[in-house]
Amino acid sequence: MPSPLVPDKIEDELEMTMVCHRPEGLEQLEAQTNFTKRELQVLYRGFKNECPSGVVNEETFKQIYAQFFPHGDASTYAHYLFHAFDTTQTGSVKFEDFVTALSILLRGTVHEKLRWTFNLYDINKDGYINKEEMMDIVKAIYDMMGKYTYPVLKEDTPRQHVDVFFQKMDKNKDGIVTLDEFLESCQEDDNIMRSLQLFQNVM
Repeated sequence: MPSPLVPDKIEDELEMTMVCHRPEGLEQLEAQTNFTKRELQVLYRGFKNECPSGVVNEETFKQIYAQFFPHGDASTYAHYLFHAFDTTQTGSVKFEDFVTALSILLRGTVHEKLRWTFNLYDINKDGYINKEEMMDIVKAIYDMMGKYTYPVLKEDTPRQHVDVFFQKMDKNKDGIVTLDEFLESCQEDDNIMRSLQLFQNVM
């Protein structure tokens, strides 16, 4: 008579068939990020817990992200964030994508963080930020934070915020902000840096 399968073994085999993406070796990720091997193991466990297949699509990403902002609508911001994480534009975020972005946002240099933020704001990926793109991101952040965070927020506050930012950043007044203008403006203006810091806290 065949011996009964051990439940753990069945679970392991089930998980093996479900996983459609295995991350690069931890040593390689450790070399590419600012995380230790132990931290990467903990992050991977959490990632696998939320995304058993090893990849996350935009819908799942939005659902996970929404849990952190119960008083607002995080879906639009999560959409932009997802596309910033999905650097290869495949429509899914692998553990490597997630951990690389997290490494920059949590432990990167100021320059790396600013480059990443520029990429987030450059929605159409043409290498520039125009006023509409900045408006879309800022409005998405206000929507996500919800009315409880800003009880006296006027309808046009995001627009005013963007007008001030854009005026400071668009050095040559050509209607677009280049990466160099963005980096320069952010590093010379404490108010912009503080605002970006605030926005980075929502990532």
